[in-house]
Order: sequence, then C-alpha cells, then structure tokens
Amino acid sequence: MRSQLFEQVQESPHGGMALQNPKMLKVGLDGDVYARQGSMVAYQGEIDFAYKGSGGIGKFFKKAVTGEGVPLMTVSGRGDVFFAREAWDVHIVDLEGDSLTVNGENVLAFESGLDWDVKAVEGAGLAAGGLFNTVFTGHGRIAVTCHGTPVLLNVDQPTFVDTQSAVAWASSLKTGVRRTAKAGALIGRGSGEAFQLAFEGRGFVLVQASEGAPPAPSQ
Repeated sequence: MRSQLFEQVQESPHGGMALQNPKMLKVGLDGDVYARQGSMVAYQGEIDFAYKGSGGIGKFFKKAVTGEGVPLMTVSGRGDVFFAREAWDVHIVDLEGDSLTVNGENVLAFESGLDWDVKAVEGAGLAAGGLFNTVFTGHGRIAVTCHGTPVLLNVDQPTFVDTQSAVAWASSLKTGVRRTAKAGALIGRGSGEAFQLAFEGRGFVLVQASEGAPPAPSQ
C-alpha cells in the first residue's frame, strides 16, 4: 500500500519534546512530563496518566472570576505520547536558566524539571477577570498553543494587548491592567476589550491572532 499521505505524516524520529507537525506535539518519554488534561491524542508504550485538578496542586492556573482551574495531568513512563489542542498551532520554547510568563490557557505541556508558579497581574481586580498567569523558570522546554499564527512584539514602548490574546511574555516586563474609557464594543474582537494587559520595560510579548476558542454554550 502506498500514498503520499503516509510519507508526509510519518512519525517524527526525534526524542524528548519535539514537534510532530505544526499542530501536534510529540514527547519521547522516559520519566514524566506535565500536560493539559485531555490533550493526549495518542501514545505508544507503557504510559500512565495521573489526573490532578488545580485544587490538588493549589497554584495551578487559577481564574479570577470563576475560581476554576485548568486541570493538569502528570504523564509518566516510557514511550511516545502525542498532544494537541483543537488543531491549534504548537510552539516550543527552550528556557536556558531564564524566565517566561505564559497565559494558562495557552500551556500545552512542560518538562517536570522546570520551576513554576501562578501569579496575579498587578492591579487586576475581579472586573478584569482571569488575569492569573504562570511563570516558568529554569532549564527545560515548554509547549504553548496559539489559536492562529502569532506575532512577536518587541516591547520598547508602552504596549497593550487584549487579555485573551496575550500568549506569553518576558517575565522581566512590568505588567498591569488598562481599562479603556471608550465603549468596549468599539475596539478589539471579543467581550473583554474594556481591559487590556499593559506591558512596560524591555522585552517581548507573543500575541495570538485570536481571543481563543469561544466558551461552550451552557446547557
């Protein structure tokens, strides 16, 4: 049996954390890794999945308004595991003793050797909503997902980003919240345009071309 499809989508030979393709992450596992619960799409080998809600580890991905957390799972064993999130683009960031802040909604997986903690954006009250982000520090890899092709903005002047469009940024930046005086419906693309993340200092911010997937309708 032959097909160009089979040639184009063969499994990546790389070990560790690597891109299988632009929308799928492959982890050649010999130990453990943390990943977003529900993100596994396939695996081979002897792999164990231990599900832990955010309450079980306290600090993980809190949300300001609802108090909910994004569930996390520990994936351990030996074999290959494939992760994805609704065909969003996947990007890998290598930390080399430095620090990166990531929007919890955009974290797909990260190596267990990294230090991490959840921190609130200064000045973000309940009205701003959801402004708790995860700071990663140390040596290791993080896989982030972007809904659409992102842009990397060089922050060398005051920079403002929709709260749901900011994917990741240099932890050295000073962050805050700006409230738009004009009617929220006049700018941006969603319901959160009355508030933007404000960045000052020297660094970068990664911005996705979307405010992410819309919330599921209530039953």
